[in-house]
Amino acid sequence: MAWGVVATLLGVTQNMSGFFAARFFLGVTESGLFPGVVFYLSMWYRREEQHYRISLFFSAASLAGAFGGILAWVSRRTFRSEIYIDQDDQGIAHMKGVGGLNGWRWIFILEGILTVVVSLSAYFFIHNYPATASFLSEDERSRIYARLKLNNDATRDEAFSWKNVVLALRDPKVWLYGLGFHTMSLPLYTLSLFLPTIIKGLGYTAAQAQLLTVPPYTIATILTLTVAIASERTKIRAPFIMGTSALAVIGYIILLSDTRPSVSYGGTILAAAGIYPSVAIVLSWPANNVSGQTKRATANALQISIGNLGAVLGTQLYRRNSGPRFFLGHGFALAYLCFNIIVVGALWAILRAENKRRDRGERDDRLIGVSEDEWLGDDDPRWRFQT
Repeated sequence: MAWGVVATLLGVTQNMSGFFAARFFLGVTESGLFPGVVFYLSMWYRREEQHYRISLFFSAASLAGAFGGILAWVSRRTFRSEIYIDQDDQGIAHMKGVGGLNGWRWIFILEGILTVVVSLSAYFFIHNYPATASFLSEDERSRIYARLKLNNDATRDEAFSWKNVVLALRDPKVWLYGLGFHTMSLPLYTLSLFLPTIIKGLGYTAAQAQLLTVPPYTIATILTLTVAIASERTKIRAPFIMGTSALAVIGYIILLSDTRPSVSYGGTILAAAGIYPSVAIVLSWPANNVSGQTKRATANALQISIGNLGAVLGTQLYRRNSGPRFFLGHGFALAYLCFNIIVVGALWAILRAENKRRDRGERDDRLIGVSEDEWLGDDDPRWRFQT
């Protein structure tokens, strides 16, 4: 709700200082959303079931991009800044003048109001944990706990402790999860922010560019869910991340090397189709693999924090003087995607090696003096990482 209120206020700000202040608080209200959602789902579903649910949530981002292109076509933006964001030279938006406001303001106002309405209704449907869900009968609650107890720590009564926060900060795998998202966040955010700009640079008008953003996002949504189902059924993570990242690499190579508009537009489709499925799996990976509720919550938050640093850099790459080919932005995105494949490959090797050590009993000494009901988190030799 807070995010929706701030987004609505962005549409009614009257000067640059007010706009930047509102944009700052938009980031503040948004910062805990994704790690919170990922942690929330991990408290309801078994490990092998979480990835599809997280991907379903994340696919809403690409689906919103498809609808956003249509909405932006209806109310094309005339807001000008130093960053080269697509705009119509005549500055005439389809909704310009409605309520005495420019068209770009209506994007924030309409999306903000819709978010507030949805959040108000969601309050009555979303419950914190199975233990507090009023719509569950005692029999249903018991069944949920029985399912989760087999391979999840959600049923354990764990109090917050700084010791577990430190455990997360000292675990190299947690930092690799963060680096995995960092190497995806720059391509993700630059594509989502500048796709209309990129397409317009191919020779299309501003209105055409907005409508042409719909197919890449639509295909990305379909592929995100398809890959999520395949990954969940096979219990494989890293190969799907590396494969879809490689698909995005091909897309950016096309954008950098071919000047034909139709071929380059195909490159944007491949880029979107590769980036979104990869990000969905990367974000769900620590939720699947980090055990200990405090440690997992810390790992999820740290992953988003490290990842968003890539977005900070990405927003500075697509400037007016680098269009219409945008070698700098496309080059950075391509390099980040290649680095992502390397990081994910390294993490894959580490997790597989650790699983083999535990299969051979090389970590069983950790159980000395530990009761059968005591749990050591993902350091427990009985825990296996999803790779």
